[in-house]
Amino acid sequence: MRKQKIVILGAGYGGLMTATRLQKTVGANEADIVLVNKNEYHYETTWLHEASAGTLHHDRVRYDIKTVIDQNKVDFIKDTAVEVKTDEKKVILENGEIDYDYLVVALGGESETFGIKGLKEYAFSIVNVNSARQIREHIEYQFATYNTEEDKKDERLTIVVGGAGFTGIEFLGELGNRIPELCREYDVDFNKVKIICVEAAPMVLPGFDPELVEYAVSHLEKKGVEFRIGTAIKECTTEGIIVGKGEEEVEEIKAGTVIWAAGVRGNSLIEKSGFEAMRGRVKVQPDLRVPGHDNIFIIGDCSLIINEEINRPYPPTAQIAMQQGETCTRNLVSLIRNKTELETFKPDIKGTVCSLGEDDAIGVAFGKKMVGSKASFMKKMVDNRALYMIGGPSLVLKKGKFNIL
Repeated sequence: MRKQKIVILGAGYGGLMTATRLQKTVGANEADIVLVNKNEYHYETTWLHEASAGTLHHDRVRYDIKTVIDQNKVDFIKDTAVEVKTDEKKVILENGEIDYDYLVVALGGESETFGIKGLKEYAFSIVNVNSARQIREHIEYQFATYNTEEDKKDERLTIVVGGAGFTGIEFLGELGNRIPELCREYDVDFNKVKIICVEAAPMVLPGFDPELVEYAVSHLEKKGVEFRIGTAIKECTTEGIIVGKGEEEVEEIKAGTVIWAAGVRGNSLIEKSGFEAMRGRVKVQPDLRVPGHDNIFIIGDCSLIINEEINRPYPPTAQIAMQQGETCTRNLVSLIRNKTELETFKPDIKGTVCSLGEDDAIGVAFGKKMVGSKASFMKKMVDNRALYMIGGPSLVLKKGKFNIL
């Protein structure tokens, strides 16, 4: 009987979970497993806000893929997937091509600018390790050069964060801790610094518990964050942003740094490959396969699953991506063993925690609301659990967060 070939595109939370679970489940005589990723490392996307603010070194947020895969069972290819040729069962890579019997697309998301003029050219986005490092270095440069200017321009010390969702709020929390350190280091008056969060929606953290949101806003305002809620960014320029409420009220905010944290879409490969999608996300079947393609699974940020209770898509979180990886693995094993019944994916949301800096957070876990150090402890445990599920105790000891009190 011919061995099946399973190709996994992407080594994010979902892809790496699929690869590590498959290597434990599938026999060497059953299938060849190939993992394709553009980097030799995996990075914890949910930690990038810390690296961007400079409160955590960028090397702490990543680890080598080869340290968690069994190279006797999984063939790792460092390359970038460009397009899927579904009729030919082939993936086109930047440096070649690879055929498959079963394909798992787990490529993660990309920044979504919603067509706002100038965002791609003049704003930073928290999307990967290199962008995080670039943001940190840019902010430090603004502080380092402020006192070297004869005509000090205070807008150099103005930081605008576009978006008050999870990424934006967590980044603001880290900035609240980092800015006082930078002021001391570069002899800058803290009162010269402005941190402005611009959010088009009528509230911070839409969909989150209002009581917890109020706590988060109050906490961040005490750290110097100014919120402009119900205000849309109309344009980003070399000197800052232009915002407005409705069509008439337009205002320019001059800023040395603009961070866009308000939108995520699926990978551009999705649309290029001809899959029917909405902003790069495919509405997958309950078993995580693509409608009309029984040998292709899509998980993580590129998948769209409706929460029927509220008739809205589940958010593209690491928690859901990892759970999808587990379901995807079990369904792949069933297929290669010629079993007809596949498992339906049902997200098990154990809780949601949003950090507000090193020692503060808000969250709901096991049905209970929590704030402060208790929520911060829970956030670090969630981060460590993600490491444990993929790399076991050794990865937790190497990369885990233990400054929990």
